[in-house]
Amino acid sequence: MTTEPPWKALRRLLSPAEDGLQAYAVLDGASVPGLLPRLAQDRPEHVCLYRGELAPDLAACAPYLVRLLPGQPIAEWVLHDGWGRHWGIFALAAASLEVMRRHLRRFLIVRAPDGKRLYFRYYDPRVLSVYLPTCNAAELQYIFGPVRQFVCEGPDPTVLLRFDAGQVPVWREVVPVGPG
Repeated sequence: MTTEPPWKALRRLLSPAEDGLQAYAVLDGASVPGLLPRLAQDRPEHVCLYRGELAPDLAACAPYLVRLLPGQPIAEWVLHDGWGRHWGIFALAAASLEVMRRHLRRFLIVRAPDGKRLYFRYYDPRVLSVYLPTCNAAELQYIFGPVRQFVCEGPDPTVLLRFDAGQVPVWREVVPVGPG
């Protein structure tokens, strides 16, 4: 089987053939060096998943939802430089940036069995790829919401994982990719 570089596989998967589907990335400011300056430079449609005015140190490590357009400088940067570095996850959805923000904000805080509130870093591919296969039908419906597919790197950077909505257990496609 011939493999293609991760950025080519991602570009292909994130270029939706269906009308109305948009490609998004949820990028982890704590993992992506220079994310805020890059967002300011490239000016893609984006929004922080945290609410309100943030202190600079919190803003720098917050998660950001970014709409990805083919050929856009930030999209190319994320696809080329971010693969294998746990920068974030990707989603395909027929929803606006604001609808996606409202949906994805729901998962930022979870309750531990003892009732303690914890941050849930689902936008780390190492977390999402382990979490989704553990979900039941109701949980999957809640997590996916308007999202048709989640895409992320696997535990090995030569593997791309694609999770499809509407399948229980969650349907996961493993796509072999070559080195970056």
